[in-house]
Amino acid sequence: MSMFCYQCQETAKGKGCMLKGICGKTEEVAKLQDLLIYTIKGIAEIIVKGKLDVSKLKNTNHQVITGLFSTITNANFDDKALEKQIKELLKTRDKLRENLDISKFHDSATFSVNSKSSMLSKASIVGVLATKNEDIRSLRELIIYGLKGISAYAEHASNLKKEDPQIYAFIYEALHATLDDSLSAEKLVALTLKTGEYGVKVMALLDEANTSKYGNPEITHVNIGVRKNPAILISGHDLKDLEQLLEQTKGTGIDVYTHSEMLPAHYYPSFKKYDNFVGNYGNAWWKQLEEFETFNGPILFTTNCIVPPKKEEIRQRIFTTGATGYPNCKHIIADKNGKKDFSEIIKMAKTLPAPKEIETGNITGGFAHNQVLALSDKIVEAVKSGAIKKFFVMAGCDGRMKSRSYYTDFAEKLPKDTVILTAGCAKYRYNKLNLGDINGIPRVLDAGQCNDSYSLAIIALKLKEVFELNDINKLPIAYNISWYEQKAVIVLLSLLYLGVKNIHLGPTLPAFLSPNIVKILIETFGISGIGKVDDDIKLFMS
Repeated sequence: MSMFCYQCQETAKGKGCMLKGICGKTEEVAKLQDLLIYTIKGIAEIIVKGKLDVSKLKNTNHQVITGLFSTITNANFDDKALEKQIKELLKTRDKLRENLDISKFHDSATFSVNSKSSMLSKASIVGVLATKNEDIRSLRELIIYGLKGISAYAEHASNLKKEDPQIYAFIYEALHATLDDSLSAEKLVALTLKTGEYGVKVMALLDEANTSKYGNPEITHVNIGVRKNPAILISGHDLKDLEQLLEQTKGTGIDVYTHSEMLPAHYYPSFKKYDNFVGNYGNAWWKQLEEFETFNGPILFTTNCIVPPKKEEIRQRIFTTGATGYPNCKHIIADKNGKKDFSEIIKMAKTLPAPKEIETGNITGGFAHNQVLALSDKIVEAVKSGAIKKFFVMAGCDGRMKSRSYYTDFAEKLPKDTVILTAGCAKYRYNKLNLGDINGIPRVLDAGQCNDSYSLAIIALKLKEVFELNDINKLPIAYNISWYEQKAVIVLLSLLYLGVKNIHLGPTLPAFLSPNIVKILIETFGISGIGKVDDDIKLFMS
């Protein structure tokens, strides 16, 4: 095989991409990403074995989380950018190991490459399949994918000046552990749960960063129509990037619309002061090929998910920043103060037509933990009276597979006395359906982005307290979660750490879980896949 990757839900034949990624990444990009991870593991070993003070390694910490973030599905397709990252990380690695005895260090801490061909050659022997035991490999990859999710959220928090050295220290500890052949499957399972613990910590950190800067999300009706002004479309998750774009487009006559996971930005009070922040355009990430064409204006990717554009005209309108990248697309880098210059995007927008309207109306969101807790009396009353029989957590990711229509059908067929709690782009499967409300409580409560799954956990823990229960699993809450990439993996691990059991995961179970590890997850946590909609609803409601 020319490559091997099975980190996303859509991996080829449910087993692994071996020629080219379903996401669109080439063999070369896949190998460079493998080498990037390997290089970061070497840095982790040096920091752990050298007992280096993580709090004094700010630049290294940022390099590492950006590097991990860059390898998330659909984030970075730019081979030149990845090659540059590897070279910079190798310089950092070598500087960190000065004055240390490296004779007993792992190869990842000592190898050298001097050309792109040597990088690709090295990458071909250090990728995922370098771990021969499939159960150990499965657990190592599960941990690494969780760390990628942690890194994504840690980068967003750091952009807002919120950091926790303990989170960086754990990332190094866990990466170092994936090099340790003496660790048993039992110890790696324990480390997997610890990864979930730090998933909770990093999502709490990001929640604090977002809310302290932009206010607590509040119930908001978001416009899905368009105006007649030229416009910029912003996608991804980074609110700092959005803030800078809105500041730089004030008074220019340029409108700004969100796409996919940036939709929840509308729920934050701080962004409502911008009269050119119009609404949301389109749907989940995988529909961008057609929606970017009708939008007409430039598109700014702040994070994943990029779908490789088929038309050159669209590629010329795409800009990337942060951990994202695509060949021959303009990449915008922050200066030493974190400021980004979006003038080139604004200049382009002024020359292009206004967006073509593809739908009208509005959608409602803003049900993060602070807002829901403000409604807690009303919600508790509805539960006690029987008006609400059950809550369904349907957080996670959307994707291209036709089988994902399951989630639309599931939402439509749920009894009218149930409420959906959601976060992430999975909501696009049902957030525009007319599902009504229960005593004024909407039947779809959107908490926000994938990282805002933390809000759903806080809500569950609060309800556990209100109902004076000793087990979170005794709540009238069921979990039917869809996944696609690695940020969903850390959300899953976080829920497991919090003690949530009997989670249904779909549309397929991860290919990176070996049969034995799947058995452990089933026996320990009650994890299962999805079945037929009617059968699953009957099971959940019983």
